[in-house]
Amino acid sequence: MIPRIDLAQLAAGDADAVAGMHKAATDVGFAKVHNTALDAKRVSAVIETYRSFFKLPEAEKSNCDMAKTGSNRGWGAAGSEQVDPDANPDYKQFFDAGLTLPDGDPRLSEPFYAPNCWPSNPPEFEAVIRQYYTDACAVAMDVLRGVARAVDLSAEVFEGAFDAPMALLRGNYYPARPAWAGSKDFGIATHTDYGCLTLLATDGSPGLEVRKRGGGWIPLSAAPGEFIINFGEMMEFWSDGLVRATPHRVVGGNDERISVPLFFNPAYDTNVAPEGADRMIKAGEHLAARYNETYVHLQKP
Repeated sequence: MIPRIDLAQLAAGDADAVAGMHKAATDVGFAKVHNTALDAKRVSAVIETYRSFFKLPEAEKSNCDMAKTGSNRGWGAAGSEQVDPDANPDYKQFFDAGLTLPDGDPRLSEPFYAPNCWPSNPPEFEAVIRQYYTDACAVAMDVLRGVARAVDLSAEVFEGAFDAPMALLRGNYYPARPAWAGSKDFGIATHTDYGCLTLLATDGSPGLEVRKRGGGWIPLSAAPGEFIINFGEMMEFWSDGLVRATPHRVVGGNDERISVPLFFNPAYDTNVAPEGADRMIKAGEHLAARYNETYVHLQKP
């Protein structure tokens, strides 16, 4: 069973909420979170903003094609991401945006802090997505504080590590599963997330499946205003294996689906090795290695 957690109660130390987050973090790797600062109306507006963009002609979307930007910013066409080397490239489209740093900041040379590429249509796109990015990062930080409480990690592990987060906000567009799709074709193939914490909003459509520890799959969906959270590889080794990264996938169905994950990751130079370890693992180096394996335009021949 995947826990459903009231975030306000978790922040207040409610015993049931803390126990639910403990199970989510150390066992199943997923939870549903509600009662956050982002309500259903706000999330629905963000989803529809992405939908309006994805419905544009490809020629217009290609102005922000990340295969041209050379970073993980902008639009990714169908087939531009391959999370499982044993499957075909994923048939979804997506749009990525991240932290905006001031002109002249030396970190702009890093791909995780690259300038965003904003489309001109729909005209409200940049304003809506920028503000949601900021507010979703605040919610994700609240979730992380609750995780620290639930699994007895020092709050200092996270506080200060997210001053310039490599947080990536993505809009995913999953079309109805194509008629040509075979056993190696997915909206997104089986994978674990690479980073720390994922805060996922969806339009409520089914599609996401979480792998059970003993085998098989759990379907999981959430209406706007309720979030699915899960943990990534970085969180697993940062917590010395206490927090679990769980494989998941989207096979696709008869209807299109929009999802909006925030991949919430610390600053590039953050040491995400377990506390007390005699080695250093830079957060940015881990993400760079994984992104280079995943984005087709970054893969080396």
